[in-house]
Amino acid sequence: MKYIKKPIPVEAFQTKKPVDIKTNEGVMHANVGDWILTGIDGEKWPVKKDIFEKTYEKYKE
Repeated sequence: MKYIKKPIPVEAFQTKKPVDIKTNEGVMHANVGDWILTGIDGEKWPVKKDIFEKTYEKYKE
């Protein structure tokens, strides 16, 4: 059986310097150009630039 994620808007910004992000799974590293996302419950996680560009698009309110 296949599933697809529900379209839930997230806040996102692109990093300008390497950073470590405290996530629900522990500390994760983000490189310059990666995106930091904030979910509906305030959780944060990094996404590599190429993955972000393939899987996210700007939210139209």
